[in-house]
Amino acid sequence: MSLNIGLEIKHTVLCIRLEGELDHHTADELRSKVDDILKSKKIEHIMLNLEGLAFMDSSGLGVILGRYKQIKNNHGEMVVCAISPAVKRLFDMSGLFKIIRLEENEEYALQTLGVA
Repeated sequence: MSLNIGLEIKHTVLCIRLEGELDHHTADELRSKVDDILKSKKIEHIMLNLEGLAFMDSSGLGVILGRYKQIKNNHGEMVVCAISPAVKRLFDMSGLFKIIRLEENEEYALQTLGVA
């Protein structure tokens, strides 16, 4: 299975919607696309919708953590929403929820970032 990457900018929030599998085969594509936007646009926050993400491995965690560090260095925030139980378990085990906030849905996540 592959990874579908949906990218949209709402004000200064980069909305990333992932469907499929985020693994060592697809992690570089996500990293490259997000980094290009972060370099070329004024992005303050990242909203990550993982509703359609069926699988993620440590490569996917690494990409997410790397983008978190980039946005945090600019005093921004990353919010994850609509996460599947399997991917949520991976976030829990890795400790990512200690630094990345989880919201129930995209609408609420965007509201908490000041975009309604």
